[in-house]
Amino acid sequence: MNTENEKNLPDDGAGVYVISVAAELSGMHPQTLRQYDRMGLVSPDRTSGRNRRYSLRDIASLRMVQRLVGEGINHAGIKRIIELESAMANMALEVAKLRIEVDALIEANPPKGLAVRKNQPVILYEEEK
Repeated sequence: MNTENEKNLPDDGAGVYVISVAAELSGMHPQTLRQYDRMGLVSPDRTSGRNRRYSLRDIASLRMVQRLVGEGINHAGIKRIIELESAMANMALEVAKLRIEVDALIEANPPKGLAVRKNQPVILYEEEK
């Protein structure tokens, strides 16, 4: 149930934080955030004046990048990890949609003489925290 306050909160993807606040929340220097933007590791929204606006999702990504750098992974490797995780999340959503569609088709046209697939829960990818 949504309360009135929840309706007024921006979603996790809304770019609302200026670079100084995002730097403080992520524990990084603003110049590091600019560098990661240039490298394509994190791409914040832009205002009409081209100022960066970071979302909560961007800040979480910055923290993940910081953790991976701490583990010794170079920036090219981090960029590839981000791309692969995004692709994996997209594929998981596509598989879930297809399972729903197949289940609806099977329900509408039950197979005759074929084994029926048991109902199994759909598991979506969740990033480790």
